Amino acid sequence: MIRSWLQRPETKKYAADVAVFALSQVAFYFAFKYIVGSLDPTKAKRQEAKAKSNRILGKLGAADIKLTEYEQIIAAEVIHADEISVNFKQIGGLDHIIQDLRESVIYPLCYPELFTSASGLLGAPKGVLLYGPPGCGKTMLAKALAKESGATFINIHVSTLTDKYYGESNKLVSAVFTLAKKLQPSIVFIDEIDSFLRERRSTDHETTGMMKAEFMSLWDGLTTGEDGRIVILGATNRPNDIDSAILRRMPKRFSVRLPTESQRRSILELLLKDIKLASDFDMTELVQRTAGLSGSDLKELCRNAAMIPIREYVRLIKPPTGENASKDLLDFDTANINTRPLTLADFYAFDATNERTYSLASDDLPQQEKLD
Repeated sequence: MIRSWLQRPETKKYAADVAVFALSQVAFYFAFKYIVGSLDPTKAKRQEAKAKSNRILGKLGAADIKLTEYEQIIAAEVIHADEISVNFKQIGGLDHIIQDLRESVIYPLCYPELFTSASGLLGAPKGVLLYGPPGCGKTMLAKALAKESGATFINIHVSTLTDKYYGESNKLVSAVFTLAKKLQPSIVFIDEIDSFLRERRSTDHETTGMMKAEFMSLWDGLTTGEDGRIVILGATNRPNDIDSAILRRMPKRFSVRLPTESQRRSILELLLKDIKLASDFDMTELVQRTAGLSGSDLKELCRNAAMIPIREYVRLIKPPTGENASKDLLDFDTANINTRPLTLADFYAFDATNERTYSLASDDLPQQEKLD
């Protein structure tokens, strides 16, 4: 009876119609998926993030770790130690902070077996804050920490965590901690942390408030438990703007102030160690006259001074005559450059850009920012 029903022409026609309909729906699904995917403005960004994350995981020797779509976006912010040229030896005047960072952050992260106890009092802190006036070496310390710690260094930008679709930012915040756990020991660095985790107000946008709440709950959650080796490292020159709940989670705080006289000497000697100095060069006078300058100010001061003998030599040997400046020095003999030694007077040379002598006069020095 069933066989006879199946052999009827109308039954065969019905089965064919069902098969055609099913195939058409499958084709429509894949066609729709292709069109939507081609119109997705974030597709190229996701593919780029995936490719970059795969390269980074390969460098870290963790190519077999499976990452979610959101973790791949965060993984693109991972910085390998080989990409950083700064180490602790290149930072002058901050030896006391460097020693504390070695003992309280690097050693507990890299040698957890030495910092374990039943009470849970040993181990790396959950958060570290570097604060102080601009240009005093906070970001440079973070780079050197990434270079020498051997830990996975995730350099988070606020733009990476923001998304126009509702709820996506929270998933990206969550991915920061899940990725850090998969790649631990990990250091999550947030420069200008006050711009992201500033004090919460009722006027904050809903999305911003949710991101902060998600970040703090995960920070204190199971992901960063006692057995986790994850440290949040923040840098700011406005510590008073950071939310009190965030400061509670950053028990280790280092004040990176304007350098003292001995620190300025250390910085200047480091900056000028490969520069040929005049026999009567008075380092003591230079140290005294640079009171109030930050580390970046000292570097810029030395850079401007070191350029003066080069400029004099170029103008003497090869004065510019052509109309195309990029071709003025094509025939210049770079193998036999012989410039005069650097003198103290070069640090007082006229700065054409700012139309003044370069910041060695006491009335031109910047005022130190007041920090609690």
